[in-house]
Amino acid sequence: MNFEKDLDMLADFYEKMTLESCQQLHLIYAADAFFKDPFNEVRGLDVIRSIFEHMFVQVDKPRFKIHTRILQNNEAFLTWDFMFTMKNRSYEAQKIRGATHLRFNAVGRVSYHRDYWDAAEELYEKIPVLGSLMRLLKRIARK
Repeated sequence: MNFEKDLDMLADFYEKMTLESCQQLHLIYAADAFFKDPFNEVRGLDVIRSIFEHMFVQVDKPRFKIHTRILQNNEAFLTWDFMFTMKNRSYEAQKIRGATHLRFNAVGRVSYHRDYWDAAEELYEKIPVLGSLMRLLKRIARK
């Protein structure tokens, strides 16, 4: 099976994702798909959908920009930027750089999704008090 069109459809979905489009996740993810990121480790389409929908509750203007797509057999690797603004905190644009490892099942739906990004550097260091502590810990670790 050629998974290129599945990867193209997935990348397009991420870049155009809206709260409403999360209802179409069943067209892209398997019912028993596995999902892991720095905050979640879950299995099942409904839970994965709720994670994506929760993103729209937590932040304003969430948007992914896919930079790299690598496909080998039924596995893929994406690099991306996630841009957003924090609700009720700062209207300054934020960016998280990350990567995703994906595995497609026999019918081309995502069965495995693992996000890799550094929550400390990309998120915690940007929070005023916590950020100071994280930068201090990083300096100590470098010594």
